[in-house]
Amino acid sequence: MRRTTTANETGRPTMRRTLLAATLLLGTSLLAGGMAEAKTFRFAYQNDANSLDPYALNETFSHSFQANIYEPLIERDKDLKLIPALATRWEAVDATTWRFHLRPNVRFHDGTPFTADDVVFSYQRAIAPNSDVTNKVSTVREIRVVDPLTVEFLMRTPNPIFPQEITTWFIFSRAWSEKNNAAAPSSVRGNIENYASRNANGTGPFMIRSRQPDTRTVLVPNPAWWGEVRHNLTEVVFTPIRSDPTRVAALLSGEVDMMYPAPLQDAARITAGGSRVLTGAELRTLFLGMDQHRDELIDSNIKGRNPFKDRRVREAFHRAIDIEAIRSRVMRGASVPAGLMVAPGIQGFDAALNTRLPYDTARARALMAEAGYADGFEVGFDCSNDRYVNDEQICQAIVAMLARIGVTVRLNAQTRTRFFEKILSFNTSFYMLAWQPSTYDSLSPMFTVMGTPGRFLPQGQAMGGQGTYNPAGWSNARFDELTRMVRTEIDQEKRQALISEAFRIHKEDVGHIPLHQQPFAWAVRSNVQVVQRPDDALVLNWVRID
Repeated sequence: MRRTTTANETGRPTMRRTLLAATLLLGTSLLAGGMAEAKTFRFAYQNDANSLDPYALNETFSHSFQANIYEPLIERDKDLKLIPALATRWEAVDATTWRFHLRPNVRFHDGTPFTADDVVFSYQRAIAPNSDVTNKVSTVREIRVVDPLTVEFLMRTPNPIFPQEITTWFIFSRAWSEKNNAAAPSSVRGNIENYASRNANGTGPFMIRSRQPDTRTVLVPNPAWWGEVRHNLTEVVFTPIRSDPTRVAALLSGEVDMMYPAPLQDAARITAGGSRVLTGAELRTLFLGMDQHRDELIDSNIKGRNPFKDRRVREAFHRAIDIEAIRSRVMRGASVPAGLMVAPGIQGFDAALNTRLPYDTARARALMAEAGYADGFEVGFDCSNDRYVNDEQICQAIVAMLARIGVTVRLNAQTRTRFFEKILSFNTSFYMLAWQPSTYDSLSPMFTVMGTPGRFLPQGQAMGGQGTYNPAGWSNARFDELTRMVRTEIDQEKRQALISEAFRIHKEDVGHIPLHQQPFAWAVRSNVQVVQRPDDALVLNWVRID
């Protein structure tokens, strides 16, 4: 059960007094029990959160890290079911109105009370220029304050999954943001920073004590948190370690208590060293995108035309990729080949459509010749080298496979930050990306990853956030129409039929090339207890050290 802090007879204590009392209490307990009682949890991930501003980049790890500091109105439990967070309950008042009842007696880390005005401000911040989370509230027409602890979202059209869409929309303090000139969001894709990039003021169970980007971030428990404390930590130290061997060495030497992702090839060594390897299958789908919007590719030797505008070239690329070789050699048998842009377990997944074009280099070469590229062509290939499991190795394998059909691919493997800056600026011809819908519903990739990018549509025709993760620029009017229908359809059988039709259109046109769902693995020391969810998110409130 959640606990709610209440005021005493003299009124609610200030945050400063609360922090002082908690600090004195902690100090007293440490003196009484010795420093051995202090529980510092040290963990490593393959890279850093791109920013402390949750609106700067709509990316899974960044949001999972920030979720320990900031909170949404609705969150997910250990089984990914929706549960109350900053909203205690919610209901659909009518077809286009959602009402949220806010949790009382909640304060931000600086002591500022949380009210409906902060929800309004957070909505305004989410739809502002440079925000990367506009898609989460894109169907909202207006937000209305009923009273200090009640807000209503007036929707443009009926939206039956709105509560699912906002589980990673984190609430900001208006007062703190305006005081520190952070009312406007920062932006990874725009390389824009402000005070919120390196500082944070949420309502969550942990607070930032110190931050050195790409080096070390220290968090401490929020003594005034409204929720039930399940961890036994006094400090959390996060260290990004890009190198797989270095992360493994840090775990085996005792420098960290947990690290992820754990390299698949090192599982036996980690286990032999006394730690545990926890594995699962992610709901994230990796895929390839090809620029189909420009008349001439920005990174190719072909001038005056764009090979990717020809469906035969896209099909040739698909048929040239030996996904089973990638699965067995690069992913060590742990990935699940994909024929769709969503994984099993995502609402709307259609098993009948989850098939790939057969691997066939002869047919691929014939398609290239039919399209007028019998001698192939050159193209740049943007790939991260520290974001997905074995991402650079996957891209290297694809380079070799495409060479068999005469395509010379120049691999541009880069760090996650540079990669996202580049492709989300639509400055790419060919790329590998992945998507895991935070809603666990097919509408998310349909709208954000496959929908016609709003920048390519006449003003007023696109909803906020449409196609922001579709630098391929794939566009189909019927697909967009189906996406709008899916967003408002309440009947689940009719909704599934609409989703399946949309996926069939995308599949037949080879809009993108799905690759696989990757595995995920965590390695933890034997005295550490964690909860592993299918979304690969580390929830610090569930961590305990024996």
